[in-house]
Amino acid sequence: MEHTLTGKIRLHQIRSCFLNTDREIIVYLPPRYDDEADARYSVCYLQDGQNLFDAATAFAGNEWGLDETAEDLIRNGQMAPVILVGIYNAGTKRINEYTHIRDSHRKGGQARVYGHVLVREILPFIDSEYRTLTGAPHTALGGSSLGGLVTLYLGMEYPDVFGKLIVMSPSIWWARQNILSRVSRLRAKTGQTIWLDVGTAEGSDPERTCRDVEALRDALLVKGWELGRDLAFCEDQGGEHNEHAWGRRMRDALPFMFPANEGGG
Repeated sequence: MEHTLTGKIRLHQIRSCFLNTDREIIVYLPPRYDDEADARYSVCYLQDGQNLFDAATAFAGNEWGLDETAEDLIRNGQMAPVILVGIYNAGTKRINEYTHIRDSHRKGGQARVYGHVLVREILPFIDSEYRTLTGAPHTALGGSSLGGLVTLYLGMEYPDVFGKLIVMSPSIWWARQNILSRVSRLRAKTGQTIWLDVGTAEGSDPERTCRDVEALRDALLVKGWELGRDLAFCEDQGGEHNEHAWGRRMRDALPFMFPANEGGG
């Protein structure tokens, strides 16, 4: 399949001390990055990087089209220019890295190690290679499905690192909804801004899927998040559990997280 990349795209391989393997990452740079030598930019780190920009690397050839979406939104002044970093998943080990606790079959539970890779290796690399705005207010983390689950988990583990969380179709069901218990045990609301969504046609039991995500929304509201201010909730009518749906919803998620008036630094 042919590549479908748009805009300024960079590829890197990082050798991880925690995994003893290489990890591929793909970087999208905003349109005027090369023209504004002093400008610095917020960064959004996203799971399942091979599915975000390029049909040639995406699962079954289905990509989010995130490069085209970002180019359009930024050029039309609908969002601030940001750097998007896609972190490739680990293939057959994806479930292990994207889950924070083992399930009843003793599978998964390596998200803490993956968090070390992300925070101690990938973030410092990006900050050294690109003109980034550092600090939680300028650093987002996002993902869908199990990628949404690990985004929420790592967001709670590192609230001083990730100030913005894009949580799409999170796999609340993992390990008997353990993530809901973790949210309920938060001592207090963090200062994070959260985008949360779900499609109404996801999976074999869409009603249950929606109820799970609604339960997460309600748990966040109890902790003090406010809809429309630091919490956005989207129930996508007819939305399925796939790259097309997630890519489409990023048209709303990105401007919510990075409003145009933020600009570069």
